[in-house]
Amino acid sequence: MPDHYNYIYREPERVEVNKKDKKNYILHSTLFILTFITTTIAGAQWVSGLQGPYQLAFLLKGLPYSISIMFIISCHEFGHYFAAQYHKIKSTLPFYIPFPPIPFFLNFGTMGAVIKTKSPIYSKKAMFDIGIAGPLAGFVACIIVLVYGFTHIPGADYLQTIQPVYFSTGAANAPVEKLVFGNTLLFSFFKLVFIHGSQAFPPMSEIYRYPYLCVGWFGLFITAMNMIPVGQLDGGHIAYTMFGERSHFKIAVVSFAVLMVLGLLGLAEYFFDMSISFGWVGWLLWALLLFFVIKLRHPLVPDYTELDGKRKILGYISFLILIISFSPSPFMITLGK
Repeated sequence: MPDHYNYIYREPERVEVNKKDKKNYILHSTLFILTFITTTIAGAQWVSGLQGPYQLAFLLKGLPYSISIMFIISCHEFGHYFAAQYHKIKSTLPFYIPFPPIPFFLNFGTMGAVIKTKSPIYSKKAMFDIGIAGPLAGFVACIIVLVYGFTHIPGADYLQTIQPVYFSTGAANAPVEKLVFGNTLLFSFFKLVFIHGSQAFPPMSEIYRYPYLCVGWFGLFITAMNMIPVGQLDGGHIAYTMFGERSHFKIAVVSFAVLMVLGLLGLAEYFFDMSISFGWVGWLLWALLLFFVIKLRHPLVPDYTELDGKRKILGYISFLILIISFSPSPFMITLGK
């Protein structure tokens, strides 16, 4: 899902252009097509609330979702790719990661995409530009999808056709579990700007029925995960090049601790029903993955020059994006009628 890069310093491999490049293009294209298929299926499942049947009419419901999510992922990854090309850093095209439709599993149809750099990065400017280009491009794509979603919300009858029980006053009083998406500062801001008076707007427990709102929200979630200033995440690249090795490590430790606290609060809520409604157990899993796999420290870049003022401003803007896109409790299971 979130992307990181292999910046191990080694000599670039000599590539046989004809055979190897053709194989790579086939691989990238195949992964793109598979991911488009799995996201279309996931989108149809989210919108309809059904697990099939996988007929044409059913799959067509998933196209707004899959097109939107592939747009955001592609903008993010090609932001990295073109920044690498600008600095003459050899890199792969995006490897899209499909995720099969598994019933009763939180499934967005994809685990995102990654690119891999294939030549060393010795410049802080290049590291910064490659790191920041992805989340900036992906964030702009999220804004486009969200603005369209907020300005094209169907009426209440749309939700009623999918979830008639939601509007039924005679429904059974037995509580049912609901998946609730957590709010973010940006999502809340868009509500204030675009939703007025008695205009119909779905509760956060039904956002996933609205493909553009769902994908825009998911894009913010992935952007926030990537922008955490730890190790070789995008935020880690930015923090390292802006503040240096020592300060970056301190920031990474604090960020790791915050994720651990949020994760433990979510764990307590899940197992002990403490009614905290703050935190998410997934942050604990993400923190452990960062600590043991991605690592908190950033690999050394043998360049001790300062970034210019324009890049530093962009860096601070990127951390503002983290703040307005982050949700302490992105997914909650609540009981309701």
